[in-house]
Amino acid sequence: MVTKKRSKKKSPPNFETALEELEALVEQMEAGEITLEESLQHFERGILLTRTCQEALRTAEQKVSILLKDNHAADATTQPFDSDRD
Repeated sequence: MVTKKRSKKKSPPNFETALEELEALVEQMEAGEITLEESLQHFERGILLTRTCQEALRTAEQKVSILLKDNHAADATTQPFDSDRD
């Protein structure tokens, strides 16, 4: 009898882990000591990590907005995240 293994979906890394991995990938690519194939793989992984970070930031911003609304914090204001910052 053949049993099927349940495929466990690897959960996306948290924000800090994703950012650290992204920084490491960028350093490796900037060093220029990896092959073109490895660079493309790093780039693809970097895109996924960037999306993970963006989603985490969006979620955090929504939570803050909800908390401010729930607490009727009239004197507190929020500002949109500026993705063009250096």
